[in-house]
Amino acid sequence: MTRLTSLVVFFAGIACAIFIPFFSHYLGFHSESIWKTKFKQKAFTAIPDEDQIRVSEDIHLEVALRAASDVNVADINRNSAAEAEAEGSLHAALEMKRQGKLEKALKLFEHAYILAPLHTDILNHYGEFLEDTQKDIIMADQLYFQALTYSPGNTRALVNRQRTAHVVERMDLAVLQRIDRKRDEVSAIPDHAPGLRRAKKEAYFQHIYHTVGIEGNTMTLSQTRSILETRMAVGGKSLIEHNEILGLDAAMKFINSSLINRLGMITVEDILEIHRRVLGYVDPIEGGSFRRTQVYVGGHIPPHPSNIYSLMGEFILWLNSEQAARMHPVRYAALAHYKLVAIHPFSDGNGRTSRLLMNAILMQAGFPPVIILKQDRSHYYKHLEMANRGDVRPFVRFIAECTERTLDLFLWATSEYAQEFPALETIKDSSRTIFVDESSLKVDSSIYADVEASTCDASDCDNFD
Repeated sequence: MTRLTSLVVFFAGIACAIFIPFFSHYLGFHSESIWKTKFKQKAFTAIPDEDQIRVSEDIHLEVALRAASDVNVADINRNSAAEAEAEGSLHAALEMKRQGKLEKALKLFEHAYILAPLHTDILNHYGEFLEDTQKDIIMADQLYFQALTYSPGNTRALVNRQRTAHVVERMDLAVLQRIDRKRDEVSAIPDHAPGLRRAKKEAYFQHIYHTVGIEGNTMTLSQTRSILETRMAVGGKSLIEHNEILGLDAAMKFINSSLINRLGMITVEDILEIHRRVLGYVDPIEGGSFRRTQVYVGGHIPPHPSNIYSLMGEFILWLNSEQAARMHPVRYAALAHYKLVAIHPFSDGNGRTSRLLMNAILMQAGFPPVIILKQDRSHYYKHLEMANRGDVRPFVRFIAECTERTLDLFLWATSEYAQEFPALETIKDSSRTIFVDESSLKVDSSIYADVEASTCDASDCDNFD
């Protein structure tokens, strides 16, 4: 029996030695195929950003980028067809322009640009058309900038950009100077003026309503106001939506009480404290902590978690640098917002935390906190995407526009003709906007260091720590 057992074991060993290499090769080949297929589905276009260059060294991103480079033949054919159609639209647009049919030419240029946004000839001709016939120097300069981003040596784009760059800089400066004058007008309004107190209170509600609305919260303005004033639940709405509103309320109170009048530097701990309150009711475990996993945001691949601490350290150095201090507050705040969003240090709440940091900077400079309307969400994300592609100026202009709208509505609400503060939720003219106090809310009296007590009891606020 022992001899028979030994023979069986001996022949089984020979069989394993012969067949295992074949099976291992088969399994290895197919597991590698599955791995590549998985990352092909998640492949994203790499961003030409300094931070992303460092991230690409991570082993997980190397796999993803290798998969992204494996371009499908069908995609190439579709892109070629789109480019051919775009070039046809470009030639037709130039012909319409030559014949003086400017409206048709504009539509054809727009069509060509949508089909092939990286085509340098389209970018140059479209920019020249806007510059010559529409007098849209800013958009023309933006198109020339894009052309140089994709083709740095493009002579035509270089010549065009040299012609428009200084003009656009002067236009941007004029807008910022106009904003400064309006800020000074708002600052000159006495703190005890009933119109200002009413405007601050209503703007506080609207700021929270629009900020959480950008992230998808479905609460109406009246429901948001009710939650903040009564701390009572609204029927038919999720607990998470309630908690998002309460978290933002707590974060704004922390900023008002801790950061607005501070003379020292903004630290990493300050940003973590803001985030801890933003997620305080929604996810207290993740609140105030950097993410530990890789995330993907549309076409943007944020840095790997292992790089977050060093990138946040660099961000804080920039935030407190002389270079940043010399910037106009609106530009400084917009860039701080963008840089923090690009790092994407948290698993959730990055946008809300970045907007709160931006407003903290603006409030320190005497501006009311800026409302970015929820109905402007697509423009907001579009400008962030353009910043990811290398041109942050449209995002800065967007924030400047929102700042000016906020100031305009404060001035309107405190004028002798204003009866009540308009609800931004229903305003159709997106060129108008607003902001809050704390007297009626028990909100303080500085321009927005005014929101401390009436929207929650002291015990409620303390629960966020």
